Amino acid sequence: MNKKTNTRSVGARYEELVAQYLTRQGAKIVTRNFRTRNGEIDLVVRDGSYLVFLEVKYRSSGKAGTGAEAVDLKKQNTICRISDFYRVRFALPDSTPVRYDVIECAAGEHGEIVLNWYKNAFPYHPAGGKACRSF
Repeated sequence: MNKKTNTRSVGARYEELVAQYLTRQGAKIVTRNFRTRNGEIDLVVRDGSYLVFLEVKYRSSGKAGTGAEAVDLKKQNTICRISDFYRVRFALPDSTPVRYDVIECAAGEHGEIVLNWYKNAFPYHPAGGKACRSF
């Protein structure tokens, strides 16, 4: 098995774990792995009145920084562009409340998986936008 295949299978496992967690929290999974030629959004969910575009990040250790830190400005811009395409593709009204969240999966002290849900993790970036908010 090559590294890319292994990374995808690990990612899929944690995305499933996150989907189960979100369902227990009352969110409804709308779409998994929405892909375009420019990238992918891991999960699209309904959380109350919000349509949430959610990035799942796993880190086995803190050596490479946190999962939330991995969602840098470039990744945020990509997610925003894909969310624009998603909303057009499914003819969602401009009035649809949208949120951009990150869920970080990390190994806890005793080997357990810890989930950190960053709601409203970053604002919408218009095309070419440079704004960025820290976690």
